[in-house]
Amino acid sequence: MTSAADLLEIATRIAREAGELAHRRRREGVTVAATKSAAADIVTAADREVEAFIRAELARERPDDGFFGEESGAEEGTSGITWVVDPIDGTVNYAYGIPAWAVSIAAVEGTAETAAWTALAGAVFNPVTSELFRASRGGGAWLGDQRLAVSEVGPAGGLVATGFGYNPETHGPALAQLARVMPIARDVRRIGAASLDLASVAAGRVDAYYERGTQPWDHAAGALLVAEAGGAIGGAPGGRPGNGMVIAAGPDFYSRLEPLLDYER
Repeated sequence: MTSAADLLEIATRIAREAGELAHRRRREGVTVAATKSAAADIVTAADREVEAFIRAELARERPDDGFFGEESGAEEGTSGITWVVDPIDGTVNYAYGIPAWAVSIAAVEGTAETAAWTALAGAVFNPVTSELFRASRGGGAWLGDQRLAVSEVGPAGGLVATGFGYNPETHGPALAQLARVMPIARDVRRIGAASLDLASVAAGRVDAYYERGTQPWDHAAGALLVAEAGGAIGGAPGGRPGNGMVIAAGPDFYSRLEPLLDYER
């Protein structure tokens, strides 16, 4: 039986190689290949190329595993392991040259349905900063040789990261929700890449993160980072992270943040 540590070794190697490929393509120039949910929701040629590279590498290493990627969809395997992949999380940042984008790769036990899986290993790699965040189930969360731990929030409030959807109709409710959060917040950050938001919670760089409208590949690896760093990670009250909501924070601040949020049920 393959261990979580073995899966993590594969995830970290491929995430680094894929990130280096994406970084090279960024230096060569960005080509927008398509849009998705809105004109601002772009897909670059590099998104597709990098996902194809990751998929091919995983098929070579683990031919019986399933795959679930942002650009190419889901394919069931026979091993019980599925790889959940975002080839470039933060594509708009990538296109604009903002150094906050990442390759996110997670190995989960179960199907591609978030509610049905158990995350075993995850890697989030920012090629611009050369930071590779990694975690395995029961093995902790790490950045290099530093073991990660979520922060404790002081009396000044928490530094809260969030994100906003591409649909303009969601912006008003999202801003109203943010207004409810601000009384417990020191300040707010909008990083633009969910995997890095979650890695930042795990590393104590921000105290909390919440966002509606994310997809499984956005949070599969990052959620494991938070959990292994001692944080609380969830969605709608009593639920798991999902499209309706992702919330991550230290346990105490999580309990203060959760009641202030709107949930899609």
